[in-house]
Amino acid sequence: MPLQVLSPSACWRKARQTWLLAPQLLAGKEADLESRGTCLLLSLKKPGKMSDLLSVFLHCLLLFKLVAPMTFRHHRYDDLVRTLYKVRNQCPHITRIYSIGRSVNGRHLYVLEFSDFPGTHELLEPEVKYVGNMHGDEALGRELLLQLSQFLCEEFRNRNQRIVELIQSTRIHILPSMNPDGYEMAAAQGPNAYGYLIGRNNANGVDLNRNFPDLNIYFYYNEKYGGPNHHLPLPDNWKSQVEPETRAVIQWMQSINFVLSANLHGGAVVANYPYDKSLRHRLRSSHRPTTTTPTPDDKLFQKLAKVYSYAHGWMHQGWNCGDYFPDGITNGASWYSLSKGMQDFNYLHTNCFDITLELSCNKFPHQEELEREWLGNREALIQFLEQVHQGIKGMVLDENNNNLTGAVISVTGINHDVTAGEQGDYFRLLLPGTYTVTATAPGFHPKTVVATVGPAEPTLVNFNLKRRITQADAGKRTPIGGQGGRVKAQPRTPRKKDAAVKQPHRGPA
Repeated sequence: MPLQVLSPSACWRKARQTWLLAPQLLAGKEADLESRGTCLLLSLKKPGKMSDLLSVFLHCLLLFKLVAPMTFRHHRYDDLVRTLYKVRNQCPHITRIYSIGRSVNGRHLYVLEFSDFPGTHELLEPEVKYVGNMHGDEALGRELLLQLSQFLCEEFRNRNQRIVELIQSTRIHILPSMNPDGYEMAAAQGPNAYGYLIGRNNANGVDLNRNFPDLNIYFYYNEKYGGPNHHLPLPDNWKSQVEPETRAVIQWMQSINFVLSANLHGGAVVANYPYDKSLRHRLRSSHRPTTTTPTPDDKLFQKLAKVYSYAHGWMHQGWNCGDYFPDGITNGASWYSLSKGMQDFNYLHTNCFDITLELSCNKFPHQEELEREWLGNREALIQFLEQVHQGIKGMVLDENNNNLTGAVISVTGINHDVTAGEQGDYFRLLLPGTYTVTATAPGFHPKTVVATVGPAEPTLVNFNLKRRITQADAGKRTPIGGQGGRVKAQPRTPRKKDAAVKQPHRGPA
């Protein structure tokens, strides 16, 4: 009994032309099946025996099981954990669950990873993350990330080529809840409660988006008087100055070379990009400061924010929740100045470009609103992930082809550098154009090249740096190991996605 895999429209056109799929069984199911993106249609001749009818009936039941619609509801902590492990069990070959730490009350901060090699950084494959529910009472981001997790798994199993390519070329990390303790307090009230801010903070009463080390003041000083423009160091006592959830996220950022990120919030509908803290910082008040404070990558951040806004169902319209934001985007400091926030910290302490997505007027939407919100955000969530594949990337090696860990990549005219990862690969998001790019490493001569960036795939720009020979080194044999903090092993070439070896894992039917 052969099966055909058809598009939803083709499937239902054919289904309406035949009585094979038993219309009385399909009543009310079309919308559910259409929403899944694919449809299986049994290719049978008109059945003439009772056994054939029974076979058709059983296959129709199988069809409904295969394309069972998503459920839209709020998930308490135990439900969230069960949902993550359900996705893990359905797509075991492309997912991994790990904890980055615990909340004040001991709840795990679980991350679900999607990759064709879970748990492994592949050379020249970028890392991207989503963080939800930083404020416990802002529940929509948490639910959207759970829906996204299920969607990625199901569409990969359904051979959705776009999703297959995304997972095979990107390592995706999803943290549905950074503040599970606060969420439990908010959920105990429910959407109808009057305590608007109950659950916003963590169990110690601290706002986690005002809890990161303040690096803006150092960057503003360095920008004026000279000094590092990225990877700014933290105070020696930083761990004692932040909450357990914040500490876990910072250590997570330090352990993985993230390239792109978004954190999901509620209470407005707008894509907010750095900087959040104004040069003339004031606390939020009824007289909001309107001092735009752009980063050196302001045009790129605007583009990233617009990608999400215009792929969203209504964010780009601008008028939402009683506010107006042209194109549905805003510079954070232009809206109101925020100190010690996470998106500025990402940009100043790591290689990661992070934006804040405000996604709903109601911070804790009613359950019946969740499906509409998912449909409004689904395409935007996917398109934003795809933005990590732009700009330039490559390897930084010495003359013996050893990786140079910690090499710095600078772009002329943009006062923000990035640093190569532990295996010597780097990623630099850039808009289309022609750039002068320089790689430097301690003990090596810098190298400068001109690179042209197109609108699609990133441009591959590799660097081979030559060691400096000082007078003290003259006449001495140059050792192979040592300088620049490089990895001594020969660099791996990126794994080729051999279709004969690595077919997408479909998982159980």
